[in-house]
Amino acid sequence: MTSQRLSVSAAAARNLATASVTVVQNSERTPRWLHRLLPWVDVAGGVYRVNRRSVLVPKPGRIAVSLDGGTARIAPQSLAAIPLLSGLDAAAAASLADRFQESRHKAGEVIAEPSAGGQKLYVVADGTLEYFLTGPFGGLLRQGLATTGDYFGDHALTGEARHVPGVKALSDVTLLTFDIADLAQLNAVRDSITATADKLKDLAAITNGHGEPKISLLAGHSGEPRLPTTFVDYSEHPREYHLSTIQTVLHTHTRITDLYSNEIDQLREQIRLTVDAVKEREEWEIINNPDFGLLNEVSPRFRIPTRSGAPTPDDLDELLSLVWKRPAFFVAHPRTIAAFGREATRRGVPPVVIHLYGSPFLTWRGVPLVPSDKLPINVDPATGVASSSILLLRVGEAEQGVVGLQKVGVTGEVEPGLSVRYSGTNEHSIASHLVTRYFSAAVLIEDAIARLDNVLIGRYHDYA
Repeated sequence: MTSQRLSVSAAAARNLATASVTVVQNSERTPRWLHRLLPWVDVAGGVYRVNRRSVLVPKPGRIAVSLDGGTARIAPQSLAAIPLLSGLDAAAAASLADRFQESRHKAGEVIAEPSAGGQKLYVVADGTLEYFLTGPFGGLLRQGLATTGDYFGDHALTGEARHVPGVKALSDVTLLTFDIADLAQLNAVRDSITATADKLKDLAAITNGHGEPKISLLAGHSGEPRLPTTFVDYSEHPREYHLSTIQTVLHTHTRITDLYSNEIDQLREQIRLTVDAVKEREEWEIINNPDFGLLNEVSPRFRIPTRSGAPTPDDLDELLSLVWKRPAFFVAHPRTIAAFGREATRRGVPPVVIHLYGSPFLTWRGVPLVPSDKLPINVDPATGVASSSILLLRVGEAEQGVVGLQKVGVTGEVEPGLSVRYSGTNEHSIASHLVTRYFSAAVLIEDAIARLDNVLIGRYHDYA
């Protein structure tokens, strides 16, 4: 026998209650710190031209090396990354590339000791090397690192006598080596090197350390010297950034927006979630786009590998030595930041935490590490090892740094550079709204951004 209730049931009473509802929760949404921290420039005409001083001296780059069937080969045209070889024609470059011999070295192997000579040109096809010298007090002086595409020994192409550092393999390394003695059989290559070397020597007298023509100045306070005359030359073909676009057409049925918008406006909610997706994609494009993404905009001279795989304080100090003119922040995947925190703590220097926008950030040397899940994590298919990269940025037009680009004032703008336009209702009672975002990013000077590569994120430490 069912007992008689003394009051109305909760199930029945709930029919008279109005539930408190939330807006739609969105797992894809992130804080988008990079988007928030970048200074944004209004590009009224849709094109942003970065004018720079002219550069007369070719800058060193990286050589393109392919591993076909386990055999390393140099792309001949990429030999122009070596300034002394920048004058080679296609035939001469191909004949030189064919002369390189492959060699393989194990991690820890000393490939060459410091010496006063050196008669070979080396190209790193795979792996990481360390340059070293013996210091005046007997200690080891580490001079730098080289990784895939880097080269050394190019001074020997002109027969120049120079003390060269030793070379040690930090990982398994594949090298491509050219014996300078073989130049005797490559007349076209030898003649081009001689002509280019003479040209570079003449240019060195009239350019600064960045390859730009010097501005003639006179410093002093005595006598009546004749003042120099000068002018500043500009690049004739400056880089232009055209605004990129993210667009979609949002469909909503008018019956839904009319009948079911009592607590939360259905159209506004659809737009909010769509705009969120647009902004997430925008941050991904700012980092990864092949034309203007920050990962791809880093000059070869400002890309460095880690010394031992995991991101250490030494590695971040190397980045800071490259972007030393008012660095703003690092950008890294959250797992990469966690890996750095483990390495710093292991060394007894746990990172200091600061608060920005009410959120905590790890820092190194006072520079915050900004998390973004848009930096890719690459998994080696052969070993399963995961690695990523860390960026360091200087930002702002006044600092000749990195800036975001957008067009403000477009029709239907709901926030700067982002518009939602009503596009009509069709015969099925479906209303359309065009959602558009115009944006890009620009690096004003190459030393505004640097990249740490081959960052392993899976190293943990056991403590007694």
